[in-house]
Amino acid sequence: MKRDAYFCTVKELQEAGRENIPDQFRSNTHLIYSSPATLAFNSPGAEGFGVKRAGLAVPDSIMLIVAPGCCGRNTSLISSMREYDNRFFYLMMDETDIVTGRHLKKIPKAVAEICECCEKKPSVVMICITCVDALLGTDMERVCRKAEEKAGIPVRPCYMYALTREGRKPPMVHVRQSLYSLLEPQKKKANVVNLLGFFSPLTDDCELYDLLHGAGVKTVHEISRCRDFEEYTHMSEANFNLVLHSEARFAAEDFHNRLKIPFIELRRLYQTDKIDSQYHALAKVLGVKFETENVRKSAENAVEEFRKKKPDASFAVGECMNGDPFELSLALLKYGFQVKEIYGTITAENFVYMRSLAELSPETKVFSNMEPTMIYYDPAESGVNLTIGKDALYYHQDCPGVMWNQDTQPYGFSGVRHLFEALTEVVK
Repeated sequence: MKRDAYFCTVKELQEAGRENIPDQFRSNTHLIYSSPATLAFNSPGAEGFGVKRAGLAVPDSIMLIVAPGCCGRNTSLISSMREYDNRFFYLMMDETDIVTGRHLKKIPKAVAEICECCEKKPSVVMICITCVDALLGTDMERVCRKAEEKAGIPVRPCYMYALTREGRKPPMVHVRQSLYSLLEPQKKKANVVNLLGFFSPLTDDCELYDLLHGAGVKTVHEISRCRDFEEYTHMSEANFNLVLHSEARFAAEDFHNRLKIPFIELRRLYQTDKIDSQYHALAKVLGVKFETENVRKSAENAVEEFRKKKPDASFAVGECMNGDPFELSLALLKYGFQVKEIYGTITAENFVYMRSLAELSPETKVFSNMEPTMIYYDPAESGVNLTIGKDALYYHQDCPGVMWNQDTQPYGFSGVRHLFEALTEVVK
């Protein structure tokens, strides 16, 4: 008997409501969690990007991974990258450690030995621990304090706890807090702003930089652009923070509570009208006026150039890319294209777009990368002729498409322009 991959239409999801999201789309209902990261390596802006790489965003930092061999081995790919050479260290747990927690006494000594062998003294040691310590109930804050006393440098925890992915502070939320916890109070400067959210910078031509400079901002700090630890410490001089990813919200609240730096939260969007509205709302808060007409026109021209090349574009949109698959799908529909399929884990953050999606394209199918029945997925009758995202490319290997999960982050009007320029290239 032929089996099919499970899906729901956006109309069915909208009618069910956010309180009745099917288990197939909720990661906490899967005993074996297959994240988008199992499909391919993901950039800092994509779903599935791991704690290990993120934890080394602080300049001159190193990481000690405390884990059984099975949890630590997947770091080999990252540690082979030139920018992470000699920045990963391992404390392997054996069966006795797992049962008794004996390894906790070894961590301070291991940190001290690592610091001694480094050619350059690290700015901070990030301790990455796994679900084993979650189950043991390890007080990692206490362990880090002991390691600090032993090594004489800051030590911070990174919780690679898959068990907490549905909790109030999932791993990627907590790691952002750890990254900025080293900052100390300093005198504020009115012309300094931090961008929080991503682990890599916005594209150099992103209009957000020019808009901020036009509003009187002299210095825009991003952790990924900090050349050394000294420059990183100047992030505490900011007058305010701009949060560009919801997972940085708790970190921004820490900034506010501990360093008295307020924050404004923005979304990454691909709908030009919404981008414009968001910028003008920001301008109103800052008491300035943003001139966005030219950059908006440039983005919309890129959409039109693509339309000329591919007027019958019919998309599959994945979640392994730099954007929200539901928001991007809505943008594509508003531009007049078809969206046949979406791949995504559904949360309340995504669900805000469901009503509009259901109105514009009620029969669009939504699949889950976590669902075991995806092994039966058959693209033959999908109607898809173009893909966005690594997972969408995987399911539609005979279709042209863009991965759209590069390290430099697309944002605002320039993000829209770059996306449609990339799409135009692949359909030539």
